[in-house]
Amino acid sequence: MSEHVYKTIELTGSSKTSCDDAIRTAIEHASKTVRNIRWFHVIETRGHVDEGKVAYWQVTLKVGFTLE
Repeated sequence: MSEHVYKTIELTGSSKTSCDDAIRTAIEHASKTVRNIRWFHVIETRGHVDEGKVAYWQVTLKVGFTLE
């Protein structure tokens, strides 16, 4: 196993569907400009309530990618 050095960034994704979709949205969007994303860690999950129902989810992630 080779040794890796990781850089981390923080992202916040949102979705009207689910917290899982918010995570996927954040990672898929970031992967368009950030190469070598390897892992994520959910830091915070929150949402917005409108008229007694969940209107959308927000998930903040710490994302790690390997340096070239």
